[in-house]
Amino acid sequence: MNPYVHNNQDYLAEKCMILEYHVTHASKIALLKIQSWKFAMKTPEVGAKYQKAAEDMVRQSLLRYVPNSHILNEEGFYFRPMAN
Repeated sequence: MNPYVHNNQDYLAEKCMILEYHVTHASKIALLKIQSWKFAMKTPEVGAKYQKAAEDMVRQSLLRYVPNSHILNEEGFYFRPMAN
């Protein structure tokens, strides 16, 4: 009798593809935000109000502070060993 072994390769491959798509999509959005901000900063005709809005958009979405503990927790690293 053969032992039952659960194979997660299909699930892991699909999850990897979905995560890669999300990273690619987020990178494109970040690039567009940075390009918009650069354009606003270079163009003198653009109003100061738009420049401020573009700068705030970049700061709030791309340059926001995230504590190290949050990142470690999201990646599966914990400060205390799990009790058995």
